[in-house]
Amino acid sequence: MKSHKVRFAVCFGAFCVLLLAGAIWYSLTYNDGRLVYPMDFSAYAFCPQDLPMLIACGLLTLYILTLAGLLVRSVLVNRRRQAASPATRTINPKFGFLGFLGFLGFLGFWTYRIDQTVFPCIFFMFFGFFGFFYEGKLSNTLMDERYRENQMRARSVANRTALSIIFLATLILGQGRLIGNLEHAFIVYVSVVSLAFALELFLSEFLLYRYDHDEPLGESED
Repeated sequence: MKSHKVRFAVCFGAFCVLLLAGAIWYSLTYNDGRLVYPMDFSAYAFCPQDLPMLIACGLLTLYILTLAGLLVRSVLVNRRRQAASPATRTINPKFGFLGFLGFLGFLGFWTYRIDQTVFPCIFFMFFGFFGFFYEGKLSNTLMDERYRENQMRARSVANRTALSIIFLATLILGQGRLIGNLEHAFIVYVSVVSLAFALELFLSEFLLYRYDHDEPLGESED
């Protein structure tokens, strides 16, 4: 994805968030907080005043799904190219700004109050996109034997860390009683697992950058 497309995606995402904020303000001011405050959707009846909230939520959801699809497609294409290249892929470190999309995960606490939906909590995984900053720093790096060893080492540490967090979360939150509410325990569990995946994505790139920029022991002694 080119730099101007990245800027467009970030700006359009900010526009969607501002549009949602404006729709919430309109609903609280002129529509008695419909679709903002918790309500029974089984008895929901459409009214024209609901359009700002429906449009804003629909546009934000469509943007997120489209962005996720484009990112997955970009990753698959780059992996095929990288498999035939002796150097790492070229990526703009500004992609790291996409990590701020992880804050969309907090929407899950709002949607839970409205209709018991916790799906937005998985957006906490987007915090892992901060790792693009360090991957961009390693663009066009020759993947020699030392680089591949550092890559395996970084991924191993990141995987162990993420799996340890998920294991502890499953062990503790699986009992449910520690929080006193099974639904709240489920929300926390989904959030923790999503954050663990984000940490794995970020940590694998961050550690690889650190390992690659550390001088070999033999050279430091000379």
